[in-house]
Amino acid sequence: MPWFGQELFLKAQAKGSLIEKAYLDALAKNHRLAREEGINAVMDRLELDAIIAPTGGPAYRTDLLWGDRPDTGGCSSPAAIAGYPHITVPMGLVNGLPVGISFFGRAWSEPKLLALAYAFEQVTKARQPPQFLASL
Repeated sequence: MPWFGQELFLKAQAKGSLIEKAYLDALAKNHRLAREEGINAVMDRLELDAIIAPTGGPAYRTDLLWGDRPDTGGCSSPAAIAGYPHITVPMGLVNGLPVGISFFGRAWSEPKLLALAYAFEQVTKARQPPQFLASL
């Protein structure tokens, strides 16, 4: 990490124990909002087998002046917060850089998600071998 520090790691480390009441209360709230009132509610209301969305915005090159993580959007957080399954497969390229598509859903929905992701891969044949692009 010659170009960037570890500020996020240090902030996380300073937060304290994972058995403190404040952490456990926040975790329970996150699970309620992401599970029952989030993913489960959307899937029930719309009668979905899975939620499918771009994993993130287009890939980018690291910028040594502004940092390495522009906010390009994405869908990884809800499943991660809920502790639910999430699979990502290649969707194609944007400006020669990869973009992924995500399949996520309720707890224990791995068989359905794997089947959907596999079907997408077989139909689209979107995966391309990686290339070495010019750097600095």
